[in-house]
Amino acid sequence: MTIKVINDQENIQEVMQVLLTHLEPSKVMKFWAACKLSEGDYLPLKENLFAQETVASLYTKIKEHQDRETTAK
Repeated sequence: MTIKVINDQENIQEVMQVLLTHLEPSKVMKFWAACKLSEGDYLPLKENLFAQETVASLYTKIKEHQDRETTAK
């Protein structure tokens, strides 16, 4: 049996991506602050999380999320 060991940075990136997929960004950032995950260098993580994003694509995702939230209420 083979076990893949990932480093902490890879693990944090994957977890953040899951959270950002399922929660609104403000909740993820509050969680991040509460866990003190912001200690250290945020820039590499930000670059990896948003590497394929543009202002327009982020706007679209935010708008879709807000629309879903409004519809769900």
